[in-house]
Amino acid sequence: MNDIKQSKLVLQISRILLILVLVAYGDALLFIIASQLVFWIMILRASRIQSKKRFKFYLIFLYMLLVIAQTIFFFRYMHAISSFTVVNILNNALGVFVVSLPYLMEYIVTVQKYTEFYLPSVKDLNTMSFAQLHDVNEIIQGRLDDMGQLRKTLTPERLFAIAGEFPRHSSIQYLNGGSLTDAYFDEAESSLSDSHIYIVVSNTGSAASEVISAFTRKQYNHASLSFDKDLKTIISYNGGEKIYPPGLNREMIEFFNKKDDSSLIVYELDVTREQKIKLIDKLKEINESGSAYNMLGLVIKKSLRPNIMFCSQFVYNMLKHADLEYFDKADGRVKPTDLVELDYHRKLKFCYEIYLNNNAEGLELKKA
Repeated sequence: MNDIKQSKLVLQISRILLILVLVAYGDALLFIIASQLVFWIMILRASRIQSKKRFKFYLIFLYMLLVIAQTIFFFRYMHAISSFTVVNILNNALGVFVVSLPYLMEYIVTVQKYTEFYLPSVKDLNTMSFAQLHDVNEIIQGRLDDMGQLRKTLTPERLFAIAGEFPRHSSIQYLNGGSLTDAYFDEAESSLSDSHIYIVVSNTGSAASEVISAFTRKQYNHASLSFDKDLKTIISYNGGEKIYPPGLNREMIEFFNKKDDSSLIVYELDVTREQKIKLIDKLKEINESGSAYNMLGLVIKKSLRPNIMFCSQFVYNMLKHADLEYFDKADGRVKPTDLVELDYHRKLKFCYEIYLNNNAEGLELKKA
């Protein structure tokens, strides 16, 4: 009990000292360092919650979005105090509140008893067997390895790249309309003689894909749909590569090539001519009505409007629209890898894999 009281006292004193330093001397750099420190503390706390991994992922993803927003806020609005005026002190007090937002978020979305943790007391350690200590050591080492990999992935460059995309997105209004041309639909309709559609999962190396991969531990984090085997009609919901607005867009293979080991895998699914026509008509409807990329849906797993989706949500909904779905899951919870891993009845057939940085042997075709 004394160990617990001492731990709480040290923690409280540390918090008070940090707040005083930030209020008195805080500038953008100090506030960013403090927010990063709080971020890693909250990641550790989240890893200790006795809950499902999926919930931990949601919580960590929320912390990640928050620390990005905090960094942008501090860069824009926090400056070194040149004189101790009431306005400057209040400005830094606001900064302290922003730094503490992860704690408020934790309180809102978790049960409080899950977030309290302390170092074990000497008495607790004496009651542990060597086997238990070994198991604990392995768990700690595994988490340290995970944190190390996470730190390598969550680089400032990637975080700023993601943050820079936020202003282009909306989860409540359509931003993209008419990005698919008549020429595209002519090309799609010319594929009606092909009795397949093609589902593509890719490992693109984009900033968002790499960050998502760090949490999901899945290599492939983007999904697309094509009406032809050569992927001339490949489409998906994406960010538009700063050329088109985020939402439903035609994809180019070159856009997938953002790291040395970028790759994509193509699967074929049997369809009737009528089902293919139904899919094309649905695309025309979305193209005319408008669309947007469901950035918020990556966290809340829902869409606020029908045509606001993320990539795998879009592919699954298209399959469902044409009665082609081969597993049952809420569309907002479908991950790109689910499209392959949940194919229990083997509806999909492997076509080929493309390694985008190997032009000489870039296309590997394997027949089922």
